[in-house]
Parts: sequence; C-alpha cells; structure tokens
Amino acid sequence: MAVKIRLRRMGAKKAPFYRVVVADSRYPRDGRFIEEIGTYNPLTNPATVEIDAEAAKKWIGNGAQPTDTVKALLKKSNII
Repeated sequence: MAVKIRLRRMGAKKAPFYRVVVADSRYPRDGRFIEEIGTYNPLTNPATVEIDAEAAKKWIGNGAQPTDTVKALLKKSNII
C-alpha cells in the first residue's frame, strides 16, 4: 500500500479550496482517505496554509510520501 499525503479539492467551480489528506495512492483524488491533516486556501492573499505538524511528521515517519505540491506547502510552513 503506497500512502500519499496529497490535496483533496473542495469548494466551488473556479473557487478551489483544498484539504491536505493522507490517502492510499489507489483511491480517487477526492475519494476515500485515511486522515485529514490540514487545509490550503490559495484564494486568500497570502494563501492560507494550516497543517497539523505533529500528524504530518508522524505520517512521513511512517513512510507516507507527500506529493510535490504538498511538499512545497510543508517546506513553506517549516514542517520539513
């Protein structure tokens, strides 16, 4: 089972809002997930990023791979 930390798109058309979730890589993008660890809103100025650092570190320690976008968000919020 390849576990990923990735974005799950929410919100309206043309107004995206994302939840940072831990999910099996085989699940659909907006489908089933294991745990929600944060949110990301690119529409605010500056973009709002709220990620539970403890949960993110725990999952990465357990072998979860963040996607490129999530990795950038984690770096920006000084979690990795």
